[in-house]
Amino acid sequence: MTKPKIKVLQTIRQGLIGGGETHVLGLVETLDRTLFDPVVLSFTDGPMITRLNEMGVKNFVVPSLKAFDIRQWQKVKALLQNEQIDLVHAHGSRAASNLMLPAKWCGLPLIYTIHGWSFHDDQPFLQRTIRELSEGVITRSTRCNISVSASNQATGIKHIRGFKSEVINNGIDPRRFDVNGQYKDIRSELGIPTEHTLISYIARITIQKDPITLVKAFADVLQHTKDITLLVVGDGELKEEMMTTAMQLGIHSNIVYQPFRLDIPDILHASDVYCLPSLWEGMPIGLLEAMAMGNAVIATQVDGSREIIQHLENGWLVEPGNKELLANAMLKLHEEKYFRTLLQKNAVTTVLEKYNLHHMTRSVEDIYLSVMQRKRPSSFFHQTSTESIITPQ
Repeated sequence: MTKPKIKVLQTIRQGLIGGGETHVLGLVETLDRTLFDPVVLSFTDGPMITRLNEMGVKNFVVPSLKAFDIRQWQKVKALLQNEQIDLVHAHGSRAASNLMLPAKWCGLPLIYTIHGWSFHDDQPFLQRTIRELSEGVITRSTRCNISVSASNQATGIKHIRGFKSEVINNGIDPRRFDVNGQYKDIRSELGIPTEHTLISYIARITIQKDPITLVKAFADVLQHTKDITLLVVGDGELKEEMMTTAMQLGIHSNIVYQPFRLDIPDILHASDVYCLPSLWEGMPIGLLEAMAMGNAVIATQVDGSREIIQHLENGWLVEPGNKELLANAMLKLHEEKYFRTLLQKNAVTTVLEKYNLHHMTRSVEDIYLSVMQRKRPSSFFHQTSTESIITPQ
């Protein structure tokens, strides 16, 4: 007799498009549907919900912008019961904080993927301490924690007593992000000169991504050359400040702004350089997508990014918040086209060899099966190493 599918609730804090949301979309799309039935819960509406509807994936929105939002826990509990969920997979601390107790009330195992920690070195002591304690409460309530990078796992071990996790790197779909594929002419669409070096920033415009330092560094670059364009794709609370800063510096004519878009492969195909000046990361999917599409990448020496990039081999690493070093990297990759091409080729090789979406999904599925105490059908010859980190119930 065939066993029923395992109904997995994927939950994340928001319906906007960012790294975590892209991860969820990719995971849901590539889950083995003979074994798993995915449902998605978001705490805001947005483009991710639109995409899930297009994919035919059942989804729900329970409006909340808060972690540990006790007002919504009964709604979440009812959803778990009504949908007959078997397993909860929370992505990020806000989603995990709002599923932790409802899942326990329903007797459901909780898996938590850490897409970067909620505590950071630049936070005030009290805020950081509270967040470390909160992450400790969450990670100890799960059957399994997943770190998206070894460096993120090391941060957890350093700051959270008894922390354990399985490392499963983020991955991208090589069929969607194919450097040799056919793509739209984004430069013509957006009026970007073909002779310009195109630097792309495709991310949420938030404190985490440090867009203001990027604009100031780009202003320094324009002191040396004018045949270069910065393409900013995304939205967020710092977008207005970013645009105002560019106007004040007199560089707005060399910057093109776009809202969140779903045609990221087309944009990356048009780009020469991808810049991600984050103050912290888990393992940035946008960086992997850019590398797969043959962009030379500039990123900061933070968790995840420094794990992907070997400095001056497959990308360029700079200190977070350092305007001068960021400007120097952009200028050098504009001027030294041979070196830029070398980084681009090595970037593609890195992603194809190490960061495949389907490998990522199979590893996550192995954890699901271990938690549910099932075995993969014998037709799957895939070895798993997750047993040791599953917390017994």
